[in-house]
Amino acid sequence: MKWLTGVLLVVAAILGGLLFARQASPSVTGGEALDNPVTLPALKLVDDRGTATTLAKGDGRMRLVFYGFVRCPDVCPATLASLKNSYEMLKPEQQQKLQIQFITVDPTFDTPKVVRAYLDRFDPAFTGLTGQAEVIDEAARDMFVANVKPQPVMVMDHSAHTETPDAKGAGNAEAAGAAATEAARIHGDQVSVVDPQGQFVRAYSNSEVISGELQRDLPGLLRMYGGG
Repeated sequence: MKWLTGVLLVVAAILGGLLFARQASPSVTGGEALDNPVTLPALKLVDDRGTATTLAKGDGRMRLVFYGFVRCPDVCPATLASLKNSYEMLKPEQQQKLQIQFITVDPTFDTPKVVRAYLDRFDPAFTGLTGQAEVIDEAARDMFVANVKPQPVMVMDHSAHTETPDAKGAGNAEAAGAAATEAARIHGDQVSVVDPQGQFVRAYSNSEVISGELQRDLPGLLRMYGGG
């Protein structure tokens, strides 16, 4: 029976090792894994230093990619602030395996210099991309990110009204007081996970980012996709 005791000890050791491995590798439960990862195309863009690059080009690290724009009043700063907190919670060796990348959907205003100054408000380690509008639109589509350009809308400037206009005069005053402006830009607010080989593999909704699910998953993501 000694041989049986030896076998049982070996099995126990194996099971113990598997349990330790499971505990040491946090499971990734948030986000949505793509059934068919998307190999990013080599679309020509410009980084926040003004250097030509492509959407596909990485630097050997796992990327968290977020599309937004500098003048965004709420979602973009909230998301970037959350990413900053998540990044700061990582160990230095984990940070070295992660690139957080912002891609503007408003390249007319968001020049490389503007993007760089904006990201510095969150973390100098964050990187940014800009480029021609049609190329960014294509990049967004490839990563399943909506990007709806703001449409002109009419707003009323009541300062043009007279004090006691007649009906016709009121109509003219309304027309004179109407001014064209732009509606808010609508864009997808997901954070996309791109592996070191340039494949888009997973996406987290904005609510998952803000609630801390992405932060909780980051160590596991780095193990799965970043060699962490």
